[in-house]
Amino acid sequence: MEKISRAVTIESVSSMTSQASRSNTSNDQIRVLGTDEYKGAAQCLAEAFAHDGVVKYCVETPDREHWSASQKWELHVTVLEYITYAHCLAGLATAVGPDYACVALWMPPGKDMDDWCTYLRSGMWRLNYKLSAEGRSRFFDEFLPILHSTKHEVLGDRDHDSWYLVYIGTKPNARGKGYATKSIQYITEKVCLTVTRRGRLWEFEANGAGNGKADAERHACYLESSNPINLVIYGRLGFEIRKKIHLLRGKARHELDAMVREPVSTAGKIGAKLQEMRVKQ
Repeated sequence: MEKISRAVTIESVSSMTSQASRSNTSNDQIRVLGTDEYKGAAQCLAEAFAHDGVVKYCVETPDREHWSASQKWELHVTVLEYITYAHCLAGLATAVGPDYACVALWMPPGKDMDDWCTYLRSGMWRLNYKLSAEGRSRFFDEFLPILHSTKHEVLGDRDHDSWYLVYIGTKPNARGKGYATKSIQYITEKVCLTVTRRGRLWEFEANGAGNGKADAERHACYLESSNPINLVIYGRLGFEIRKKIHLLRGKARHELDAMVREPVSTAGKIGAKLQEMRVKQ
């Protein structure tokens, strides 16, 4: 790693004016982000995970206790900028709401960010000296390996044939508006079904949700949740807990829930909606 030139820089492909005009949109439709938008997207994730012990696991380490809060925050943002840029290059980054209110980073089936081109262009290689010695050990020797091995253990032969939701975060002032649900359904569901009972009849209304590649192409979706509060939301969207992940190097206990959503047919969605309506009655 030491031989990599420090001349490698993150590239911008359009003007700041173009970026500002897109980030300030009030359109609540899902947008696919370009590489020139990585900073705005990363800022959203930094705010969303400002108090998340798992996301900051490699930043707030004992050998950086002497750092100021502003120094730690800058590193927190920088790490997420590298990760966001890598997904803009090799995966899929989306946003919804004004000023990057909610951002999702996906890795589609058959894709990864492990190639050297993505590693260099995104700036991920800089983590080798941006992180402290303990931070590097946590990130490269514990965090990444256990996430990779758990995903393979849970999905088996489908590991490289699934949609991986690596990050999804909503700014605190934009929560409660359904942005996260819309971001996930953009990948999982082609249509969302609304079921209404009128007397003895059930009426179904189909509304466009997104590109629905996961269900349409029969791909599972995988994520790790670091916040127990979000488990209910993910459960409503079809995700089920498959395994607990434990991070052991920190003083505090840090856990993640590995979750999987299996693809659902239209008939299956209708059946699930009917069951949901019966339960509510």
